[in-house]
Amino acid sequence: MDAFDYQDDIRPARSPASLVWNIITGLMLLTVVCVTGAFLAIFFNPQIGINPFPPPTIPALAEFPTPTPTARNVLPPTWTPTVSPVSTGTETPAPTPGPTEAPTEEPAAEETAADTPIAQDTPVGGMPYSIQQGDPVSIPNIGHPDLGCNWTGIAGQATGLNGAPVVGLFVQLGGSLQGQNLDKLSMTGTATQYGSAGYELSLGNDPVASSGTLWVQLFDQAMLPLSEKIFFDTFADCDENLILVNFRQVR
Repeated sequence: MDAFDYQDDIRPARSPASLVWNIITGLMLLTVVCVTGAFLAIFFNPQIGINPFPPPTIPALAEFPTPTPTARNVLPPTWTPTVSPVSTGTETPAPTPGPTEAPTEEPAAEETAADTPIAQDTPVGGMPYSIQQGDPVSIPNIGHPDLGCNWTGIAGQATGLNGAPVVGLFVQLGGSLQGQNLDKLSMTGTATQYGSAGYELSLGNDPVASSGTLWVQLFDQAMLPLSEKIFFDTFADCDENLILVNFRQVR
């Protein structure tokens, strides 16, 4: 018997227990591979079917209609001036004088026009707005009663043909007061203490007397004039420190 045959004879035979452990080890490795693969699949796609705890589905975002801005106030259409034919007078046949009747002398047209008073709300120059009859008028400060004599200004409102308030029109103040030029702007509807279409423009803290150096004028939102310049006086009196000028649509 040689040495090799002796070593083969003394090599121990594999027992059934070692075979069982090898099978268990292989199953464990296979399980680790499967669990790792499942983990990676769930990590990259949480909604996969093998995930026992899938995340909740995010609801679709609600879509709202895009808001469309609308004009806050409806303004009258832009005024377009029209030229009215000027009347040259109607010829009236002269009466035939009788034997005892002397001809009557007709007054000149210029004299008749000069003697006829023009109402305050008569449209001047074809403008669609004029001032209310009797305006401008001076009254105590009713817009800021807490300030009393420590405030002076001009205020009023604008109304349409039917007397309804018209908001969104501009009122410009210009001229000079005590040698100082003034240029201010307000809008109807911003001073509702004088009406729902009221406006207000401050002239200072103390009543000051002036004569025809200040004016106000009404404009539309395109800054096209809707009235003539309305000149007014101011007074150094606490009972006349507010000047009211109300605009009224006449055409």
